[in-house]
Amino acid sequence: MSWDAVLGSLFDFSDYSRLLPLVANSLWAAAALGLVGGLVGVLVAARDLAFAVHGIAELSFAGAAAALLLSVDVVLGSVVGSLLAAALIGVLGVRARDRNSIIGVLMPFGLGLGVLFLALYPGRSANKFGLLTGQVVAVDDPRLVTMLATSAVVLAVLAVVWRPLLFASVDPDGAAARGVPVRGLSLVFMVVLGLSVAMAVQVVGALLVLSLLITPAAAAVRVSASPLWVPVLSVVFAMTSAVGGILLALGGSVPISPYVTTISFAIYVACRLLGDRRSRRGWTRRRPAPVAQPEAATSL
Repeated sequence: MSWDAVLGSLFDFSDYSRLLPLVANSLWAAAALGLVGGLVGVLVAARDLAFAVHGIAELSFAGAAAALLLSVDVVLGSVVGSLLAAALIGVLGVRARDRNSIIGVLMPFGLGLGVLFLALYPGRSANKFGLLTGQVVAVDDPRLVTMLATSAVVLAVLAVVWRPLLFASVDPDGAAARGVPVRGLSLVFMVVLGLSVAMAVQVVGALLVLSLLITPAAAAVRVSASPLWVPVLSVVFAMTSAVGGILLALGGSVPISPYVTTISFAIYVACRLLGDRRSRRGWTRRRPAPVAQPEAATSL
């Protein structure tokens, strides 16, 4: 098969102008997710909780699948599953070793429950597949309102606790010594993370949540160390990945997730190359001049 035939099977923009209004809700949801995911991702990276994101996503998927089986709001089921997982990780996983063990237990359990609920669901297979890989036209008006309200809650909480939470994430011992309620902030953050994961599952599915909650922040820290620019760049990268993925998926024949993850990965690779180049250039500039070797002493 030729390259043109492959592209033709993946993309068809002939009806793009007619299809674009159909994904208006999804675009708004993706923008909100990019804003929330970009900010939360910075804290996830600082707290080394990338593994927790995947564990929460599995129970979020199980909650959404249970809601689909029971014919109730899928977003509500996803939120309940995410908050349950976040609470368990936050309460039981105080130390990193305990946390990773709990996540390792929750992930297969959540995934197994989700698969069971989907196997029992008698409806359309597209609904089943969409929970894992996302759907382009999956956000109706009630779901959009719920996601925007969830975004507003997350942003409000982050606005209140951002500085002490970032301090506790970077230097927990120093924050505790200064009287910062490190444990309480950790529980608050786990709830915020649970809500963010539940939002991401609605757009990109449960399998590839990391592309919006981890990769943008990881790309941002490759090109900046500023406490201001890292969150800004992370939000820009996340919004570009989410919105751009939907715009590409609208003219494609595969689910949204490959487009979102490809854009996110391409941004990360570009930032990593740029960061490595700047590091090499800075090292060259700081490299001391070679010290002249002393001449051999002349014999007497």
